[in-house]
Amino acid sequence: MSDDYRRIEVITGTARRRYWSADEKLSIVEETLQPGQTVSLVARRHGMAPNLVYRWRRLMKEGGAVAVGSDQNVVGEVAVKKLEARVRELERMLGKKTMEVEILREALDQARSKKPILQLQSYPQDGSR
Repeated sequence: MSDDYRRIEVITGTARRRYWSADEKLSIVEETLQPGQTVSLVARRHGMAPNLVYRWRRLMKEGGAVAVGSDQNVVGEVAVKKLEARVRELERMLGKKTMEVEILREALDQARSKKPILQLQSYPQDGSR
């Protein structure tokens, strides 16, 4: 008997799509990063197409290990930073406008107390229209 055991996969019926867990994907990608290992060799060993392993490697590079666990699109770090900057800018603008509204309300309240005719023409005190 030989000490060389080979894994044999028996395929019966129609082919079905295989699902890989995030841990399996991560370990397969880590195998390809070992010295002396190629993507094609690792893919062949696991019975998959090399382009799938390349895709997992690309997703890991772009979004880390979490990206390998899902099939959703990954947003790059540059795009995230741009969006965060845009959110900060919009929050700053919102704060400015809120301050302007408060200042105008105070000015209107002071004007109402000085000129009674403004009380008849202005909106109700509770802020509703």
